Amino acid sequence: MKAHLERMIRWMAWADRRVMEALRSQPGNRGESLPLLAHLLAAEHIWLARLNGREPVHPVWPQLDLAECEKLAEENAAGYAGLIRQTDEAGLQAAVRYRNSQGEEFRTAAIDILTQVLSHGAYHRGQVVRELKENGGRAASTDYITFVRSADSQ
Repeated sequence: MKAHLERMIRWMAWADRRVMEALRSQPGNRGESLPLLAHLLAAEHIWLARLNGREPVHPVWPQLDLAECEKLAEENAAGYAGLIRQTDEAGLQAAVRYRNSQGEEFRTAAIDILTQVLSHGAYHRGQVVRELKENGGRAASTDYITFVRSADSQ
């Protein structure tokens, strides 16, 4: 399971970078793509903070420019990679206690939180790509299979 999660986290970081490269190549009208990217990176940050028992620094819908998104994406990628390296199988099943943005308390297994992070990111990267295309830009595929076929997955 850990090896699979490590690969999935590498895919997440790779896909986030590809979206940022696409945004960087389209400095004009980006529609809602930058706010959506900022949200997805903030969500990654918030879940990582919860997994580490810390308070998040960013709100769910932050106002970040592309440089700030790039910095946050790097921090997220390093944080998740470190978390997976340090967590054993029992730790993946352990419940994490946290409060959501409305202050409600929950307990969720770490593996389920990681699955949420990965699926939530894929959802919003798709929205970002759609926004870019609708505003005249082009975005590279962020599909997992594209990652698997690339040298970055090795």
